Amino acid sequence: MASLQAAPGTVLITGTTSGVGLYATKALIDRGWRVITANRSPLKAEAAAQQLGLPFRRPRQLQHLQIDLGDLNSVRSGVKQLIEGLDSPLDALVCNAAVYLPRLRKPQRSAQGYEISMATNHFGHFLLIQLLLDNLRRSNRPVWTGRSWGFEAPRVVILGTVTANLKELGGKIPIPAPADLGNLSGFEQGFLDPISMASGKRFKPGKAYKDSKLCNMITTQELHRRYKDSSIVFSSLYPGCVANTQLFRNTPKLFQILFPWFQKLITGGFVSQSLAGERVAQVVADPAFGISGAHWSWGNRQRKNGKQFSQELSSRATDPITSKKVWDLSMKLVGISE
Repeated sequence: MASLQAAPGTVLITGTTSGVGLYATKALIDRGWRVITANRSPLKAEAAAQQLGLPFRRPRQLQHLQIDLGDLNSVRSGVKQLIEGLDSPLDALVCNAAVYLPRLRKPQRSAQGYEISMATNHFGHFLLIQLLLDNLRRSNRPVWTGRSWGFEAPRVVILGTVTANLKELGGKIPIPAPADLGNLSGFEQGFLDPISMASGKRFKPGKAYKDSKLCNMITTQELHRRYKDSSIVFSSLYPGCVANTQLFRNTPKLFQILFPWFQKLITGGFVSQSLAGERVAQVVADPAFGISGAHWSWGNRQRKNGKQFSQELSSRATDPITSKKVWDLSMKLVGISE
């Protein structure tokens, strides 16, 4: 039986000024996709793309959009600008951007007053997805099945992390603490000062990042549950430990030197930025990854041709009662009423 071959489409990717998002942009452009990037600074995104040899000022291949995910008003205005400028629907959305600020002594606040890790990594992406679902549903990317043409399902892809999955060793690391949303009292109380954690407990900056990524993976699972009869494929992935990206720029300098070597020589989990970007592109573009609800991983098999598999997630990410509560409270906190 002939394998499916889908035509290139249009994708929006957040967080492309460096690292995985930048290399995913390259991998998708190399596949013929049109990529729209979303960043706080379109100029910085354009400069990074130029340094990687990507098309310059060719909007049919690559264009840049200003969205600050830490500001819900910026997300709304950016989506409005995006939709007004599209001549065809999006075929995919990649939620990649993240902030990681493990050395903070006290929480930073977003424009809406939320702790910045949760505001950027979860609430900003959560609102972005809600505002783009209708547009994504209208995707009509052709796919050749071997006998006839059909349409490939649009996709929403969210970057997860091993450190937020209690089913894996990386998710059990007790420093500062495993990802855990508790009873969501922080969400229920509005997440405003003095609340800085989902659980309502004392602020721990490293854990705040893990909790926000757990919310990302919960969002994928809840999207799959709610829209399982829709045309959209919802999935998350952990491409491997990309230990030398700008995500770690706020960690101690010694950590930035030793961490990549530790991942290369001890855990075997190190993945290059280019390989991670290629894996994101696979989940976005390849028919083999068109399975909704999957959390794709390559484990510690970091060989170039290593095979993907659907990684089991812990109950903290899959419990339907918790997921519904996270969804309902997130809808309220981003200003959407169902």
